[in-house]
Amino acid sequence: MSAFTAVQRLVISVAILASFVTFLDGTVVTVALPAISRELGGGITTQQWVVDAYLITLSALILLAGSVSDAYGRVLVMRIGLIAFGVASVAVAAAPDPLVLIVARAAQGAAGALLVPSSLALITAVMRGEVQSRAIGVWTAFTTAAQLAGPLLGGLFVDYLSWRYVFLINVLPIAVTLVLLSRLKLPEHPRDTRVDWLSGALCALGLGGVVFALIEQPNLGWTSPVILVTAAGGVVLLLLFLLRQRSGNALMPLSLFRVRNFAWGNLATLFVYAALSLNGFVIGVYLQQGAGLGATAAGLASLPMTILMILVSSRAGAWAGRLGPRLFMTVGPLIMAAGALLLLTVAERFDYWWQVLPSMIVMGLGLSLTVAPLTAAILGSIDERRSGIASAVNNAVSRVAGLLVVAMLSTIVGGSLDLPGFHSAALVTATLMAVGGVVSWIGIRRPPAEPLPAATATAAGDGD
Repeated sequence: MSAFTAVQRLVISVAILASFVTFLDGTVVTVALPAISRELGGGITTQQWVVDAYLITLSALILLAGSVSDAYGRVLVMRIGLIAFGVASVAVAAAPDPLVLIVARAAQGAAGALLVPSSLALITAVMRGEVQSRAIGVWTAFTTAAQLAGPLLGGLFVDYLSWRYVFLINVLPIAVTLVLLSRLKLPEHPRDTRVDWLSGALCALGLGGVVFALIEQPNLGWTSPVILVTAAGGVVLLLLFLLRQRSGNALMPLSLFRVRNFAWGNLATLFVYAALSLNGFVIGVYLQQGAGLGATAAGLASLPMTILMILVSSRAGAWAGRLGPRLFMTVGPLIMAAGALLLLTVAERFDYWWQVLPSMIVMGLGLSLTVAPLTAAILGSIDERRSGIASAVNNAVSRVAGLLVVAMLSTIVGGSLDLPGFHSAALVTATLMAVGGVVSWIGIRRPPAEPLPAATATAAGDGD
């Protein structure tokens, strides 16, 4: 980060670490799912809920958190989120049964919702133009690497300690972030605005109803009154949420979607992140339950993607800052689609080196070219004063994408994550990635050149 000033480096470090714990905890659980199921029971349904309980609250409340971040100050919101996330993580690790575990995961997601929008908003508030693109590239490289390294760390803990320790990995980064946060002094100007708590509740309950129906329908059937009521109720609540967003103090201002790159970029995000979530879940579980690998080996499977993200992503952000994001957001997902199709070579006689590794390399290259330009295109298209809510909307879209695709897992794999189910998931992943690339080509345009801000009044010192 030598190209940045000392204050900019501190801001980027805080943003990376604050987001790190939420991204890590979203994926570290993947390889722990078989061990959780063995100890606590519940099969694939429990596995889906362990993932989606976290994503429901993270997805729904991240919009509320973006508004709260803009209204009360990013540093304060981040500090509260970090402390709450640490407490919830301890509760997850101590869970005695599936119900307590799922409730604690939901609390963890709620705390995580406070972290991501406020962390990215710090970057967009302090930096603009090409410097912002480079900073987002660095942020993306490390946070996405956290997502991809999560399965490896989780596997090591599952194999050599316990799945419970998986959820305590984030204690150290939380402590370090709190220390760095105390040294960061930004001239924040919280706005005295009313936060729309009702919209937050409508979004959370609506998503919860839809996801409950999608996960439980293989067990109860679509004709079950429980499924029909929760699905219909969830849809109605989400429609009420959207209608309420036409007000002047909306959590998700619909006016943001009049900005071309913001609207099309979020549509691309929906497809790309749905594919990433599906691929991560299926790889982590199938390599253990289907191919017979240990948790650590299953986690190591995605290591090439992590390495490529660290090596290429920040450069891709800088390239996109100079050349525009459209090319990268088109080519990257198409490369990932090709990588997903390579997983069709996985056979009953399993061989990681020839059947999985090529896919991980190709997908890692495509991902490295995609994520930083995607984030920069979306956030760079919105005025800094609305950076918190813009970041929140984009992150909510990516989490909702993962939430829905995991909820539909049983339908996608045909009820069982065996080899045919694995192949079905690979085809769906490739299709989603390809659609994301096409959407980017159609909708994304190069933003107009923008001069760097004259001087951002920031300083590093004691206090906040």
